[in-house]
Amino acid sequence: MSSTAGESSGIVHGEVVEEHRLSKGFTFRSAFALAFADISPIVALYAIFTLALFSAGPAFFWAFPVVLIGQLLVAAVFGELASRWPYAGSVYQWARHVQGTRWGWFAAWAYMWGLTIALSALSYGAAGFLLEIFGVSSPSGWLTTSVALLIIAIGTLTNMVGRRVLKVMVVASITAEVLGSVGLGTVLLLFYRVNPIGTLFDGFGTQGDGLWLTGPALVATAFVGWSFLGFESAGSIGEEVEEPERNVPRAIILSLLFVALVVMYSSLALILAIPNLSRVMSTQSGDPVLHTLTAHFGAGIGRPLLILFVIGFLSSFLAVQAAVSRCVWGSARDRSLPGSGVLDQLRGPERLPVYSILLTGVVAGLLVLLAGSDLYSVLVNFTTIGFYIAFGVPVAGAALSHMRGAWRPGAFSLGRWSAPVTYLATIWVILETINVAWPRQVPGTPWYVAWSMVITTIVLGAVGIAVYLSVRGGIEAPIGERLGSSRAQMPSAAGLATPGEGTPSVNHDPDRDR
Repeated sequence: MSSTAGESSGIVHGEVVEEHRLSKGFTFRSAFALAFADISPIVALYAIFTLALFSAGPAFFWAFPVVLIGQLLVAAVFGELASRWPYAGSVYQWARHVQGTRWGWFAAWAYMWGLTIALSALSYGAAGFLLEIFGVSSPSGWLTTSVALLIIAIGTLTNMVGRRVLKVMVVASITAEVLGSVGLGTVLLLFYRVNPIGTLFDGFGTQGDGLWLTGPALVATAFVGWSFLGFESAGSIGEEVEEPERNVPRAIILSLLFVALVVMYSSLALILAIPNLSRVMSTQSGDPVLHTLTAHFGAGIGRPLLILFVIGFLSSFLAVQAAVSRCVWGSARDRSLPGSGVLDQLRGPERLPVYSILLTGVVAGLLVLLAGSDLYSVLVNFTTIGFYIAFGVPVAGAALSHMRGAWRPGAFSLGRWSAPVTYLATIWVILETINVAWPRQVPGTPWYVAWSMVITTIVLGAVGIAVYLSVRGGIEAPIGERLGSSRAQMPSAAGLATPGEGTPSVNHDPDRDR
C-alpha cells in the first residue's frame, strides 16, 4: 500500500509502522533457548525412536547425521534470510521479501496450520504423561482431552503474560531436558551397555527382500526429519531480539546443532542399552525407551522419566506457540488475514500480540476435541509436511534470487558459499518433502492415513487459495519496505536517514505484490 493510501485512511504511514512493531525483549540466549525448546530433544527423541527402530532396526541411527546435514544447509540459508529481514513471522517474512506476496502468504499458511496442529498434539501428549504421574494408568478420552485443554489454557496465558515469564520457564525446562537426556545417556553408556557398537549397522531384517538403503533407510530418514524441526522459531521472534541481524542467524544454526547432538547421543546410548534387542525387534511391541530404562533402573525410574517427558512437551508447547503467534501477527500486520484489524493489535506493558496468541490457543483447543478420531490422526500428520512446505518456499525463493543475480547479503553471509549452499538446501528440502509425504501403507490402518499428508495438503491448500483471494486486495507492501520508506523520511540525530533500513527489497514488484 502506498503512503497516499495510508494517509487517506487516516493513518500516517510512519505511524503505522512504529505502532505495529514488537518491543525488544530477547537476547541471543533467549532466542537460542526458545528455538532449542521448540525442537526439544525429549520430544524429538521420544516421538520417533520406537517408530524408526521398528522400521529400520538400530541402523536407523545413521539417518540422524544425514538429516542433520540437510537441515544445517536449510538453517544456513535461514540465517542469511533472517539477517536481511529480521521481522516477526520467519518463513512468511523471508519468502515474501525474497520473492513476493503469494510466496510469503502460502508459506505462512502451511506454517500456521502445521504449528497450530502441533500445539494440540503436544498438549495431548503432555496430558497423557501428566495423568500417569498421578497414577491414572488408563484415563478416558474425555479426561485426557480435559487435561490437554487445561494445558493449552495455562500455556496460552503464560505466553500472554510477558516475555520474562516465558524466558524463565523455557530456560528452566531446557536445563532439565539437557541434564536428564545427557545424564541418562552417560549412565547408560558407562554402566548399562549390553549391545556391541556393531549393532548400529544392523537392520535386523527390516529390508525384507529389498535393499536397506532403498526402503528402511528412507523411512527412517522421514521419521528423523520430524525430529530436527523448529530451529526457525528464533527467526519468528526476530523483531524482538537485540541485534537480530547477527544474533538470530546464530541462534537458528546453533540451536539445531546442539539439539541434534543431544538427540544423537541419547539415541546411541539407548540403542546400545536395549536388553534382548532381538526379541524387541521380532515382537515389535511395547515402548523400547521405557522398557530399557525400567530394565536397568527399576520401576522407580518411571515417574521421574514421565516428569521429564512432561517438561519437554510443555516447553516445546510454549516455544511453538510463541513462534506461530508471531507468524499470525506478522501476517495480520500486513493485512494478509481475515480479522487482521484485531489480530495485529499489541496489548500490555510488553506490547505482546495477545489476540494472535489467543487465536492459536483456541484453534489448538478445538483440534484437541477431535483427538482419538481418524480425522485427528489425518490432521496431526500434516504437522511434518506443513513444516517442510513452509521451509521449502523461502529456500527455493532464495535459490531463484541467486540464479537471477538479485541476492544481496545481510550482516550474516556465507560469502562465496551462499549460492551453492542455497541450491543444495533446496534439493534437500524437495527430496525430504517427497520422502516424508510418500504414502506408506501400514498394516491395520485405513488407506487415508497413509495418504493423509497428501490429502491434508490438497484440502488446506484449496482453503488457503480461497482465503488468499478474499484478502489479497487489501494486503499491504512488505513491512521491510514500509519500514524503510518511513525511516527514510525520519531525520536522525545527524539530520540523515537512519542507516540500514532505508533500502527496499531488491525483489519487490508492486504489481506482483498486489
